[in-house]
Amino acid sequence: MIAKIRYDSPLVLTFALTCTVAMILGTLTGGRSTMGFFVLGGEFTDFLSWWRLCTYICGHADWGHLMSNMSLLLLLGPALERHHGAGRLFGMMAFTAIASGMVNMLLFDTGLLGASGIVFMFIVLSSFSNATAGTIPLSFVLVVALFLSTEVISAFRADGISQLAHLLGGACGAALGFTHAGTTPSPTKPPF
Repeated sequence: MIAKIRYDSPLVLTFALTCTVAMILGTLTGGRSTMGFFVLGGEFTDFLSWWRLCTYICGHADWGHLMSNMSLLLLLGPALERHHGAGRLFGMMAFTAIASGMVNMLLFDTGLLGASGIVFMFIVLSSFSNATAGTIPLSFVLVVALFLSTEVISAFRADGISQLAHLLGGACGAALGFTHAGTTPSPTKPPF
């Protein structure tokens, strides 16, 4: 008997597929589609900046960047989608993307692209999987300690990576994790 392949995590799988299609388009257009639609700059007056505030998380600098983010996203995302539900997790992803993008637009004139902030939100949020209200999981403390030490060390390297997006993604994961600790989503309530 052959097992059927099931589209088990619609939100996460669709997001990963969207990121992959954006990367293929970027490759085929020599990066022009990525620069045009998936790199968030600091221009509030540019109409496309508001579009990119939601789409920059789908664009990636190169295949290594995409594979790195998608590996963690596909590892952590399905469990988070089962735990929180697609609606709530989508809201968390949108909140993280917009918050990180707005801070980047306000503070920096550099471009921002990639799902790293979402991935770091997933990493921190995953440490809350078995949390109950009023408790702080030891796994959360350890994840934050490792995460912060890595990002602080990385901040001193001129590698073109936005540690701020990582830190904001982690902060969103912590805030959302504490907010939703010990809760399960209701099908009738909005995602937040």
